[in-house]
Amino acid sequence: MSAITVGIALVPHPATLELLGGAIHELAQHWSLTPETLWRVEESGALVPNGFHAQFRRWHEARPRRCVAHGVGFSVGSPTREAARRAAWIERLRDDARVFGFEWITDHLGASRLGGRELTLPLPLLMTDASAAVVRTSLDELRAVAPDVGVENSVFYFHLGDPRDEGAFLRACLRERRSHLLLDVHNVYTTALNAGIDARELFDTLPLERVIEIHLSGGVDSDPRWLPGGATRRLDSHDDAVPEPVWELYERALRGCDNLRAVTLERMEQTVEDEADARTVEDELRRARRMLELVRG
Repeated sequence: MSAITVGIALVPHPATLELLGGAIHELAQHWSLTPETLWRVEESGALVPNGFHAQFRRWHEARPRRCVAHGVGFSVGSPTREAARRAAWIERLRDDARVFGFEWITDHLGASRLGGRELTLPLPLLMTDASAAVVRTSLDELRAVAPDVGVENSVFYFHLGDPRDEGAFLRACLRERRSHLLLDVHNVYTTALNAGIDARELFDTLPLERVIEIHLSGGVDSDPRWLPGGATRRLDSHDDAVPEPVWELYERALRGCDNLRAVTLERMEQTVEDEADARTVEDELRRARRMLELVRG
């Protein structure tokens, strides 16, 4: 089995990519690509590689490294498959997998498309056997791209059930061979804060034996003007440094995820504004690797 690598998510934003050049090209041991940010949709509906696709391809060809794919738009929880859209999506992903050599492909748990409409964020699913079957069917389709597939534990700002039941639901979604969990540690922290649950309690419900990759990121609290009475919610906004409680959960994950293959740091485009922000990202990559080496040897 390959060594566990620590890498970074590439974002479609020139200024951010320039500021993070050291992190991307010198420190990152792998790259995570969001496939749908590398395409444009023509009037015919065809998915055509855009300029970022060409740029990342040049980088990969000049200095090859491990690449994984992590999307948000495949909509693994959509009960209506929209066969033509799915077929075009899979074909585009196949081509990208040939270019970048994706070792696995994951998407967010939830529905990011319903009734032919694109949603801003994935919406939660009813945590039922029927919903789990829909997710398993979607993952079977993604297996046409890569043999290892999976879903990320998403952040939802409302739940269709008790969030502590998500672990059992994920197990039902991922019960097939080579189906994996992308464990986003900040998402666990965010969900726990917003639901008033101990993050460690929520973490321990998850199918850690299925974890193939860990995501590290930060976020902020919502503007108190948004909700009555000045209430706030933690946002999964990827726009700040990784907070200390997330580093603590990361260490817990390193001790509990026996089948881990990669750790990816995420930072949203246009939130790295200067060299100081870039140094923060570089330091986080170094810290993630030091912790990995300390815990896993």
